[in-house]
Amino acid sequence: MTQLSKLDGKWLATAAEWLAAEENYRWLDFGGDVQILTPMMLQVMARRDIHCLRLFAPAGSTRPIGIVGLSNITAFFKTATLWYVLGDKTYAASGYTTRAALQLLDHGFRCLGLQAIGAWAVDGNVASIRILEKTGFRPVGRQRRCHRLGGRYVDRLLFDLLAHEHPRTRCIQTSSH
Repeated sequence: MTQLSKLDGKWLATAAEWLAAEENYRWLDFGGDVQILTPMMLQVMARRDIHCLRLFAPAGSTRPIGIVGLSNITAFFKTATLWYVLGDKTYAASGYTTRAALQLLDHGFRCLGLQAIGAWAVDGNVASIRILEKTGFRPVGRQRRCHRLGGRYVDRLLFDLLAHEHPRTRCIQTSSH
């Protein structure tokens, strides 16, 4: 089991460190040529209604190991974009990120009333693509040569998931550590 909690001041610097690590930010795009989020930028994001950011941790632990988010939430269209980062790589391939993403999808569809959630993964980011597949996302296209990895440009693979395709469960309760 994985538990989610709201991003708060106690773990803000830790989450910002994860997002500033090259092994993580190289796969991200927060718009406006921003890949690395400072703690201040992350704090602002966490306070805006267009983002729903949650830290995730193994059940029973108060120490988060990653962050999962819904961004670009639009009330009118009832859409959002899913993203995630496993900060503590000692937990890689143990399913925590997938379970955290599933819980946030439950929250997005059931509690926020979203109808469609999109996501993308850089072509070649096998771990991220597997998480999207395991959480029920379907491939819908390819955005060609739009993501810069070092000095080369690569494709983004586009995915989406509709509310009726996701097994909706209860609203998640998030703790505030």
